[in-house]
Amino acid sequence: MTVESVRPAAPEVPEPLEPPVAGGRVPLLGHGWKLVRDPLAFMAQLRDHGDVVRLRLGPKTVYAVTAPALTGALALNPEFIIAGPLWESLEGLLGKEGVATANGSLHRRQRRIIQPAFRLDAIPGYGPIMEEEAHALTERWKSGETIDCTSESFRVAVRIAARCLLRGDFMDERAERLCVALATVFRGMYRRMVVPAGPLYRLPLPANRQFNRALADLHLLVDEIVAERRASGQKPDDLLTALLEATDDNGDPIGEQEIHDQVVAILTPGSETIASTIMSLLQILTEHPEHADKVREEVESVTGGRPVAFDDVRKLTYTNNVVVETLRLLPAVWILTRRAVADTELGGYRIPAGADIIYSPYAIQRDPRSYDRNEDFDPDRWLPERSKDVPKFAMSPFSNGNRKCPSDHFSMALLSLLTAAVATRYRFEQVSGSNDATRIGITLHPHRLLLRPLPR
Repeated sequence: MTVESVRPAAPEVPEPLEPPVAGGRVPLLGHGWKLVRDPLAFMAQLRDHGDVVRLRLGPKTVYAVTAPALTGALALNPEFIIAGPLWESLEGLLGKEGVATANGSLHRRQRRIIQPAFRLDAIPGYGPIMEEEAHALTERWKSGETIDCTSESFRVAVRIAARCLLRGDFMDERAERLCVALATVFRGMYRRMVVPAGPLYRLPLPANRQFNRALADLHLLVDEIVAERRASGQKPDDLLTALLEATDDNGDPIGEQEIHDQVVAILTPGSETIASTIMSLLQILTEHPEHADKVREEVESVTGGRPVAFDDVRKLTYTNNVVVETLRLLPAVWILTRRAVADTELGGYRIPAGADIIYSPYAIQRDPRSYDRNEDFDPDRWLPERSKDVPKFAMSPFSNGNRKCPSDHFSMALLSLLTAAVATRYRFEQVSGSNDATRIGITLHPHRLLLRPLPR
């Protein structure tokens, strides 16, 4: 008998499984028709079929990931890159050279350029601008008059982004243009993502012409901002100056297209997601006046009745939890995609090279397996003694890993300050013609929220 004959055999590694196929597909469109008809409900029920599920979107097979731990593994694994139906649809807006869509060394260099603007120690420098814009918003609203939350939310989101990061003034007219154009562009991009019928979108149909006009206006707006800065000769300490003075890996100035794409990424997805969340917060404050009252009480206990300031935000625990709970139930970014660069496995399931993967923060963050009373709006679930029970990666409104949104702290400070300012001054009621049903595009927000602010 030899030593080898008594050595225990190495355990066999099971072969990765083929993920199950979701039911309900139809000829030609596959599951795309469900993603058009009722995408939130469709994504939410996929976990009943497994942690990884195969879908058909037109001619393509797509893999849906439904378990929190696997979405975290997906975000942290370098074998899955930013690509797939979502990003392909966004490239017409964001280009291929911006931080949102780049991969590898280009993405790492771009993160290094923009990251200083979003460091924790940089955020207080934006405080005076955030305060000024938040209080200007509440001053502009008149008691009893109807406010269109879509235009108001975009206006304040664009103005704050432009003034903080691009040092741009006089942004009201551009905010209106951005609001109108983004609504058209993001709606068209969502259709192109779930129904990839490429040649049809090049036909001169009214919807296609409207989409192309809106997209052109967005890019023209960005060109105007960059040209104005160059013509001024000014070099304020802001993100646009950093871009104009940035160099590539060879020490040469970065190209005009990269500068353009980076400014697009600052102004458009950022403004869209912040504006969408502001709309959702206004909807929540209207539907849940008891929580709005608690926000007001907390703010007054901290400020003693003076206008809320940026420096107060870190003390507003309940207000912050209202924002976090809104992000849980109504995340602006409700669907994300990745692509496998090599044959690999995820959760014991085989993922072939080149496969597109999708997952839904909306579905993950409402999963009853992760949350008690999962559909209830409950800010107290984020108290330390309760939040510890939330599974890891079950709450990721800003994503994870090296693709985590660099402006997460900036956004949270802004949203908490705005919530405090509006809830302290007003209570709200919907008016005739308002439609608070969720509008589903690449982002989520109320379809057309019309509110009447009433004084406290």
